[in-house]
Amino acid sequence: MKIHLITKWTIENYARFHAGSRGALRFWQLLMKGADWNSPQDILNTYGAADLLGNGSDRVVFDIGGNKYRMICHYVFGDKQVHLFICWMGTHAEYTKLCNDNKQYTVSDY
Repeated sequence: MKIHLITKWTIENYARFHAGSRGALRFWQLLMKGADWNSPQDILNTYGAADLLGNGSDRVVFDIGGNKYRMICHYVFGDKQVHLFICWMGTHAEYTKLCNDNKQYTVSDY
C-alpha cells in the first residue's frame, strides 16, 4: 500500500531551520513516495536505518542523515494506504534525551 504522509509541511519546516538535514530529508521523502508497505516489516525493508518501537506503540524511528537526525512516526495500516503521522523530529542528542525521559512512545509534537 502507498504511504499517506501526515504532514509533509512538518518536514519542510524542520529543514528550513536545520539546513544540514535538507538533503537527507529529501532522500527520505523520495523513498517514502515510492514505498509499498503491507506490514511493519516492509518499513524496515524500505528504510534499513529504521527501528520499530515496542510497547504496542505502532511507532517507527527513522535515523536520517547518517544518524544525525531522528524522526518518530506513528503508522496505521488502512484498507488502501498506510497513514504515516510524524510525531517528533530532532537531532540524535535530542532523541537520546527523549528516550532517557521515556517519552519516545508518547511524544506528539506535530
